[in-house]
Amino acid sequence: MDNSINPFQSSDGVLDAQSLSTPRAFVANVFSYMSLALIISGVMAWWFGTTDLVYYLIGKGGPTALGWVTMFAPLGFVLAMNFGFNRMSLPVLIGVFLSFAAVMGISLSYIFLIYSLDVIAKVFFITSALFATMAVIGYTTKTDLTRLGSLLMMALIGLIIASLVNYFMESERLDYIISCVGVLIFTGLIAYDTQKVKRIGAGVEYGTATAGKLAIMGATSLYLDFINLFLFLLRIFGRRD
Repeated sequence: MDNSINPFQSSDGVLDAQSLSTPRAFVANVFSYMSLALIISGVMAWWFGTTDLVYYLIGKGGPTALGWVTMFAPLGFVLAMNFGFNRMSLPVLIGVFLSFAAVMGISLSYIFLIYSLDVIAKVFFITSALFATMAVIGYTTKTDLTRLGSLLMMALIGLIIASLVNYFMESERLDYIISCVGVLIFTGLIAYDTQKVKRIGAGVEYGTATAGKLAIMGATSLYLDFINLFLFLLRIFGRRD
């Protein structure tokens, strides 16, 4: 029998959870929450988008009253999580996060009316592959991406302004340019946010309520990166029915 001492084991033979805590465990927790949110959003989007439920959101003349509420509700959830971070308990924050994912999925159900299921599936797999690649780069690179993150956030503000302008201009060429720039911005943000999550994990005591809440916020950022990247890629490569 091997009588060597396990460095992660306490004197009474029980594994010390605090000793086992690492930034890797925190990052894994973040990606677990993010993956769960994507599954919930995907199920809700598919359920509403492939049934008559979608018509409660989109009428003949555009979004219904419920559609407008569903469209802007995700923003309300994100603001609530950010401003209520210190006041909310971990279970409450998790509940808000999962509700956010469900409502976001419902708001995305319209894509099933515009694009074929095959196209949506293909773009989703492309998005997943690109996301995984950039997440690995962000996690493993030794280059500080803080400055890049600041530049990307400024570019994102410009992108939002350009999108609002094009809402009235309805220029297909500008829409294509916006979509391409959006892909570049969110591709970079995936690497930046992954590195940010890794650094948070290195400075927080894993297993505490604060660590759990920070994991939820990290998952929210990466979830939004994924969703936005997916939508911009869909606009570029999606085949309209």
